[in-house]
Amino acid sequence: MNESKMSIYHEIHRLHRLGFNKSQIERKTGVNRDTVRKYLNMDFDEMVHWTHSLQNRKKKLDDYETIIVEWLKEHSDLSASQVEDWLLEEYPGIEVGSSTVRSYVTNLRDRYALPKQRQARQYEAIPEVGMGEQIQVDRGETWQETVTNEKVKLYFICFVLGHSRYKYVEWLDRPFRTKDAIRCHEQAFRFFGDMTKEIMYDQDNIIAVNENAGDLLLTQAFQSYQQARGFEVYLCRAADPETKGKVERVVGYVKTNFAKNRCYNGLDEWNEKCRAWLDRTGNHKVHGTTKKRPDSVFLLEKAHLKPVSPLKNKEISFDASITAKIGKDNTF
Repeated sequence: MNESKMSIYHEIHRLHRLGFNKSQIERKTGVNRDTVRKYLNMDFDEMVHWTHSLQNRKKKLDDYETIIVEWLKEHSDLSASQVEDWLLEEYPGIEVGSSTVRSYVTNLRDRYALPKQRQARQYEAIPEVGMGEQIQVDRGETWQETVTNEKVKLYFICFVLGHSRYKYVEWLDRPFRTKDAIRCHEQAFRFFGDMTKEIMYDQDNIIAVNENAGDLLLTQAFQSYQQARGFEVYLCRAADPETKGKVERVVGYVKTNFAKNRCYNGLDEWNEKCRAWLDRTGNHKVHGTTKKRPDSVFLLEKAHLKPVSPLKNKEISFDASITAKIGKDNTF
């Protein structure tokens, strides 16, 4: 950091000696005019003294250095965004920006020789949808280490509003069944306040059992639930990466930002911690694509949702299955 400041200092003075004015130096170096003026008013000894004072100045996260280094040593693939989330979880009163955490973590990795395991990122072209138009649903699985150093497989289902990216997540310690999915839909509608006109799913064996020449064999229970609730169903086809990208990205986010490297200590506590994560990170941090906070955009999208009326159990049949036709536009 200090080497960079010194190189900029020398470049500003070089350009100034060549006759460039402050505005021209600003354009050539990309440094704002106040910094250009400050560096020009400093002689070399003053600049050296100032950069040295910066190096020895206490940083905002220095009080948390030990715990952050422990995390980085234990989990070599830990991201700065996870470090930020864990700090907010462990120390709710802390006030720190994402850029500060990124810079501090990078500095600690350099100082303690803790290189990060990097994974290739995939880009998906993802179409946007209007407010209140669509909820997208997908499921995922993770293996977690328990407090007794055992491994347990967990299952989760994600609901995300297609416009605002506002999310709901629920976990089970066993595979999902159709009844579980229906219960989680009701939980998600309560969480969102209402529902959307359409719900999009990846191909899911608890919703669409089989596919044969364009016909889909749906579970009777889910078909009855869909008809009782009155939402439209959009089922992604296998060769539909652009549409599926938004759903799959949420599953990946839950895995890498919430679940990865986290210790499991029972389902109730796990779900409680996930809800807290949604509040402080999953629905609050600025979204990488929209550049907006999902919880802020949700306040606007909520007015466009479709009201959810009370549902009577007799409206849903839990018989085996029926055949439903899916059109070329992926809707029933």
